[in-house]
Amino acid sequence: MSRSAVSRAFTPGASIAPATRARVREAAAALGYQVNDLARGLLANRSRLVGLVTSDADTPFRAQMISALSYALIERSNVPAIINIGPTAEDVANASRQLLRYRAEATIFLSGSPPASLVELTRRNGQPLILVNRAETGLDSVHCDDREGAQQAFEALRMAGASRFAVINRANPSPSLSAREHAFVEFAAASRFETKIVRVGRADYGGGKEAARQLLASGPAPDAIFCVNDLMAFGTLDHIRGAGLRVPDDVSVIGFDDVPVAAWSSYRLTTLRQDPRRIAREVVSILDRRRADPDLPPISVYFPVELVVRETVRARL
Repeated sequence: MSRSAVSRAFTPGASIAPATRARVREAAAALGYQVNDLARGLLANRSRLVGLVTSDADTPFRAQMISALSYALIERSNVPAIINIGPTAEDVANASRQLLRYRAEATIFLSGSPPASLVELTRRNGQPLILVNRAETGLDSVHCDDREGAQQAFEALRMAGASRFAVINRANPSPSLSAREHAFVEFAAASRFETKIVRVGRADYGGGKEAARQLLASGPAPDAIFCVNDLMAFGTLDHIRGAGLRVPDDVSVIGFDDVPVAAWSSYRLTTLRQDPRRIAREVVSILDRRRADPDLPPISVYFPVELVVRETVRARL
């Protein structure tokens, strides 16, 4: 068989006699031969690779996102390439350049924001960039509605009779975490309540414990705490319970994300749910639309979050 005949036998829609295709497929099965899609993609200046650029890949919500996106991309016949990066802009740029070298079909950013020079380079190379829960002018993006989530959190705490509010966040928050904090403070101010804000180094369990320690050491304890993610809420709950306060009788706590641990009996956390599978579907939809029409204006998709009521907020008065 010629190389071209073998290539046509494995190319959907290619012109080849059915008998010839069957002979090639039979020989390939006997030899254990598989098509080299990476080489084919390089020849066509496009591969099936889709990059997932992330940091803190082992955190619960990020792990859920990677799992949902990987599943959705594989269903689309893509090959997800997961790159776990450091926190700097140069880390983001290096990851993106690597994916350009492999002619990735697209890059999805779960963490970090690509520098403007890289955005222009990817555009010249025809590689779409999609941001998840990050807002950059001129790029496709998928966002949960952080503002709506913060409003639901404030209203749930207010209806529970709270009057002393606090927000726990990290010192250098991502755009999404910052939006949650600012929106909560805004809604509280509109109802003539002040909000105490505590920011710490990391948005994780240890950060939540440290923030709660600072909060209790700085004056009268609040009776309502909004944590910008569930990991910080878990640390907050453990510290305030260890300090002798009762949840929710003395302090109500709300998180954000609804990771699986939130439903465990030791926490039973009231939180705002983001659906990773919904996010993955929206990302795939953008990939399909962008492939069909590369010149579409930037696509931004917002999806709602759902308040999941468990046991860390007092019953409504």
